Amino acid sequence: MNKTLLSIALGLSISAASYGQTLTIKRDSVVTVSDDQYKVVTNRFFDNWFFGAGAGAQMYFGDHNKQAKFGERLTPYFHGYIGKWFSPGIGVRVGVDGLKVKGLTQFGPHSTGVQYDGKPWDGYWLYNEEFGYWHLRGDVLFNLTNILDGFKPNRFYNVSPYAGLGWMVTTETPNEREVSANIGVYNTFRLANALDLTLDVRGAMVHDRFDGDEGNRRNDGILSASLGLVYRFNKRDWDKPTQIKVTESYDEAQLQAILDRLKQLESDNDALRKLLAQAKDTTITNINVKRNMLAAPILVTFPINKSTVSNEARVNLGFFAKLIKETNPNFVYSITGYADEGTGTPAINERLSRERADAIYNVLVNEFKVNPNQLKKDHKGGVANMFYNDPRLSRAVITIADLLLNEKIEEN
Repeated sequence: MNKTLLSIALGLSISAASYGQTLTIKRDSVVTVSDDQYKVVTNRFFDNWFFGAGAGAQMYFGDHNKQAKFGERLTPYFHGYIGKWFSPGIGVRVGVDGLKVKGLTQFGPHSTGVQYDGKPWDGYWLYNEEFGYWHLRGDVLFNLTNILDGFKPNRFYNVSPYAGLGWMVTTETPNEREVSANIGVYNTFRLANALDLTLDVRGAMVHDRFDGDEGNRRNDGILSASLGLVYRFNKRDWDKPTQIKVTESYDEAQLQAILDRLKQLESDNDALRKLLAQAKDTTITNINVKRNMLAAPILVTFPINKSTVSNEARVNLGFFAKLIKETNPNFVYSITGYADEGTGTPAINERLSRERADAIYNVLVNEFKVNPNQLKKDHKGGVANMFYNDPRLSRAVITIADLLLNEKIEEN
């Protein structure tokens, strides 16, 4: 009695295991771009470079220059520079500017020898002064527009105060070389994606001896203003940070199929409980459990242009034959031969696929005594790569079950 109930429980357990299925998980990625205008992704070193040049006017502030009229002190000014923005708010540049400045001197070495036509100063006559210079400098720029209002790629106007140091050299004897300190305001007006109009106002301070006319001032200075153009090399903008969110979901149809199977198992368990209840008063004998197990498909490969079954394949076929004979005799297994279409003519591939199917059939029937009624043969000739894009796996025979019959538990 106990043996009989144990057999029934074991049969239901095997049936429950056959319902096992892997639930497919679907993963979807959603990319979210930040809308915070103050957050950007920094670029590589060779991104966000710019080159510019401009021209305008300048004025030198020396010991006696204030005695001259404003227009008499103005001279042409030119500058060129190259730089890089490390972020929307901070950048650096190096450049060169200069040409020639004018002023007044009393005893200076850069005097033109022409006496100034204006009034004498403290009883001394002043002379016109003129000399050329070059100024090599480096600046650190602070784009206040981006710092205060965030980065906007299509903004028309940006203002960038800057400060830096330089090296100023006169081009005429006596040659003076002095360190300079610079401040200014760099204004840009967007003309195109890569091109801006610039207005650069700069003040440079240098030692009083730079013009060769030392007085009571500690420093001389140069004030300049220029209009120009600046070209911004690619990559010129800044990307917004992104966040990738991965969501997981299940295939609803597959999940419902599993739930349906679970309901079936619950029904089977209820039936088992009823049988257990009846077993108290009834003796159950002669229970036959028919096997409903299939032999797994098997693939046997062959060398190129061969249909001979190797010893290694025979071992696997022996295991396969044993399973066929131990399972339901109503199952029929198809033996299908194939050849690689990339080698051989269609006629040769047709023959090879047929011979390979015949070889597997003969091993199963003649060597391992499989019932011929459970086997049927077929061949497909030359085929394209069937598995993993590997032509060797197409030189093969595949044996697989054709049908599955329902198990039945009979009670006598």
